[in-house]
Amino acid sequence: VQLQASGGGLVQAGGSLRLSCSVSGRTIRNLSVAWFRQAPGKERDFVAHIKVSSGFTDYEDSVKGRFTTSRDYAKNTVTLQMNSLRPEDTAVYYCAAGSSVVHSNRASQTAYAYWGQGTLVTVSS
Repeated sequence: VQLQASGGGLVQAGGSLRLSCSVSGRTIRNLSVAWFRQAPGKERDFVAHIKVSSGFTDYEDSVKGRFTTSRDYAKNTVTLQMNSLRPEDTAVYYCAAGSSVVHSNRASQTAYAYWGQGTLVTVSS
């Protein structure tokens, strides 16, 4: 299973970006997919999660109402729509996938067996 994250770039505060996580080698239908981010000098943190089969999603508090993750079965892809971006959203964003994710560990990096390479998002003030 391989994950390819894309869509990062430079955007002004208040702008939008759409990240994509393309999955190959396995259908996304029975996976959970999460987004994590790592800001310079900081640890990697949970951002968002989707249980693909049910469409259940949840988000880290600071991105609720601004970020939306969704699935695209036809493209075997999960996306992260990021609106109202802030300078503090600047980070390398990673997508991760797993087949054994449960509700209690969905925000934990160790729950995900497959990782993409990361895409850089820079938000200027």
